[in-house]
Amino acid sequence: MSTRAGIVVTGTEVLTGRVADRNGPWLADRLLELGVELAHITICGDRATDIEAQLRFLAAEGVNLIITTGGLGPTADDMTVATVARFCGRDLVLDAELEAKIAAILKNLMGRFTGVDFDAVLEANRKQALVPAGAHVLDPVGTAPGVVVPGVPTVLVLPGPPRELQAMWPAALANEAVQQAIAGRTVYRQETVRMFGLAESGLAETLREAQRAIPGFTDLEITTCLRRGEVEMVTRYEPAAEPVYRQLMELMRDRHGAMVFSEDGSLVDDQVARLLEGRRIATAESCTAGLLAARLTDRPGSSAYVAGGVVAYADTVKTDLLGVDPALIASYGAVSQEVAEAMAAGALRRFGADTAVAITGIAGPGGGTPAKPVGTVWFCVALTDGTVVSRSLRLPGERADIRERSTTVALHLLRRTLLGTARSSTE
Repeated sequence: MSTRAGIVVTGTEVLTGRVADRNGPWLADRLLELGVELAHITICGDRATDIEAQLRFLAAEGVNLIITTGGLGPTADDMTVATVARFCGRDLVLDAELEAKIAAILKNLMGRFTGVDFDAVLEANRKQALVPAGAHVLDPVGTAPGVVVPGVPTVLVLPGPPRELQAMWPAALANEAVQQAIAGRTVYRQETVRMFGLAESGLAETLREAQRAIPGFTDLEITTCLRRGEVEMVTRYEPAAEPVYRQLMELMRDRHGAMVFSEDGSLVDDQVARLLEGRRIATAESCTAGLLAARLTDRPGSSAYVAGGVVAYADTVKTDLLGVDPALIASYGAVSQEVAEAMAAGALRRFGADTAVAITGIAGPGGGTPAKPVGTVWFCVALTDGTVVSRSLRLPGERADIRERSTTVALHLLRRTLLGTARSSTE
């Protein structure tokens, strides 16, 4: 078994959700890069008993390295170092050299202010120079030092502010005690596959078949989730299991074909951005309130291919800005194939684009009818070569869910249309 690690994120503000945890995911990525298996990430408030409980739990799980984040400041609720010292059976001692470094940092910071009692500030921050006996000190990035306490497990204490933690990470990794703790690490490969149009239950059935049919399947660690209407499968394995992963992907392609749109982890947004190179796209949206345009422009270089967009909720705006014939709206309704196609054609004309996407639907509560219930959405992709691709879906969920999934559907419809055009031009 590879080296295992656990992470304890401290801070009542994180525990209660007032501040999102950025350190746990960042450290998880770094550990994966190192080939260290992450066993647990725990979050607890600024209470010594709870912090120590997390340390005991991870030690009982047999991890080789425990990383803590936060609780290294000068105030009363910053108690991580003292708690780690108690857990490791070590006394707290004043590190005079560290105290001098902190004083120099504080003196530089206080130089910007007037009327500040430097001695009082220094006394308050003296707490940060108390470290467990025999521990290794990591120089502060802000005013809080890091600490490495060798042992079984080794405990690495890092500051809470992500900027400080990330800047301190190289020094922590270079520490001899940390290197010894992760000496048994292995190499992991991680592959991300994305599918669209496939239910999670369908993927689950394929994985059950793979478990029955592929020898060594248990050497693959697979997690799946539904994200933005797409199914994501992340597989982690050691190099020796690569043939097993190849067999799994052969089965995936055989069972699900075109539903597997990404085998390299790339997002549909990235794939569409590449397909739009040399083109100019315009959008016309009603129920999605400009979210499709936002996703299209959220890519480097998007100004080269995004011409513009119209958010047209009112029928008069569809008519005035996109040239939609009022008779179409009167005959078919604003949420219809006819109006979606007219909106796309209007976006092509208005922005002088060669590619356009239109979305018109019912996302909000109370806006549906028996014929067109909430969640009914029409999509259209139109190209200046005469290609027009339209489709309608009934999407589940609340307003935000319908909007988000609608933008994903639109991007996939655009991707397939552009891929089809690209294939036709090379045949």
